[in-house]
Amino acid sequence: MDPSVARAFLAAAAVFLIDIASKAAVVAALPYGSSEPWLPVLNIVHWRNEGAAFSFLHDAGGWQRLFFSAVAVAASVVFAVLIRRPQTGRPQRLAFGLLLGGALGNLLDRLARGAVVDWIDVRWQSFYWPAFNVADIGITLGAALIVVCELRGGKTETWPR
Repeated sequence: MDPSVARAFLAAAAVFLIDIASKAAVVAALPYGSSEPWLPVLNIVHWRNEGAAFSFLHDAGGWQRLFFSAVAVAASVVFAVLIRRPQTGRPQRLAFGLLLGGALGNLLDRLARGAVVDWIDVRWQSFYWPAFNVADIGITLGAALIVVCELRGGKTETWPR
């Protein structure tokens, strides 16, 4: 087996484990809806998002939990297959691993809590970014890496091992 396959699954496991541990710590330490300043531009908050990115469909009445859970399961299967596919390049494997870990982290939250715990709150002057979590970071980095790979024309043989 190509070592990059194992590294991709390790990246998925790292994102997943850090995500669930950080969410558990926030849920245990902060009451729902609270906010604790941590740095001048960063607050640790305890929010729950019943929707998807940027609270998309958060108030849709409950059906969205099953829908987003099904999407996460399907995406996770696709990412796992793409990681193991022989023609997938090393950076793409890493990207799919990050996406897999993020999808599984948010899926577990949806199934266990009925919503995704978001706890990272970035603000600077009048700039505000919606709260997010480690799974969201994995998903964003994975997607960005896929874009970079595509901008490079899919050529991965020159990337470092």
